Amino acid sequence: MSDLPSTALITGGSRGIGEACAKKMAKDGFEVIITYVSRPDGADRVCSEIEAAGGKAKSYKLDSSDSEAVTSFFKNEIKGKVKLDVLVNNAGITKDGLLVRMKNDDWNKVLDINLTGAFTFLRESAKIMMKQRYGRIINISSVVAQAGNVGQANYVSAKAGLIGLTKASAIELAPRNVTVNAVAPGFIKTDMTAELSEEVVAHMLENIPLKKLGTSDDIANAVSFLASENSGYITGQTLAVNGGMYM
Repeated sequence: MSDLPSTALITGGSRGIGEACAKKMAKDGFEVIITYVSRPDGADRVCSEIEAAGGKAKSYKLDSSDSEAVTSFFKNEIKGKVKLDVLVNNAGITKDGLLVRMKNDDWNKVLDINLTGAFTFLRESAKIMMKQRYGRIINISSVVAQAGNVGQANYVSAKAGLIGLTKASAIELAPRNVTVNAVAPGFIKTDMTAELSEEVVAHMLENIPLKKLGTSDDIANAVSFLASENSGYITGQTLAVNGGMYM
């Protein structure tokens, strides 16, 4: 395995936080694999930009909620072909709605992708990392997992579940030198927040001591640290990157 390229796998890497993590991992010297579902153009662009900067990247269309497809992906594209040193579980969706009006389908879809999908990627990655006795797994949670949020019972539950998954798997994998941590972003500048009114953004800023939104690069920098040798004695932890916001 030592002759194979050291690789970082980032789910949901075609834009936003996933894109920033992919580019940062490439700068850190990893070959990068990203997954996507509905944005092939975005995935191609991310890979092209990484390669233009001197890195190596591949993208695969893969629905994290399809456990059979994920298992086949690891069998056909990962095992024995790369040295999987880093997994960043970033893929996720939202289907917001008030609790009493939330449909079962909206609950199940968010849990299937944001939590069960992350579990499947973590499980398959752990099988490889345990054998090579090294690995870094980083789950992207959210500040709402720690504080709750109106209209997001499904999303909050999934992201809170990721923190529990992080703690449980960290204990199991520690004897094989595999660390598992989570990053909990606060309000981050994204395509979605760019469409918000000034009034809404101002209200958001009132709850942030640093009085500014975070960036995808802020999250990628935290992921980079947790993926590095410098974080070797850190596992089972949730790193909040939220400008000091605690609701």
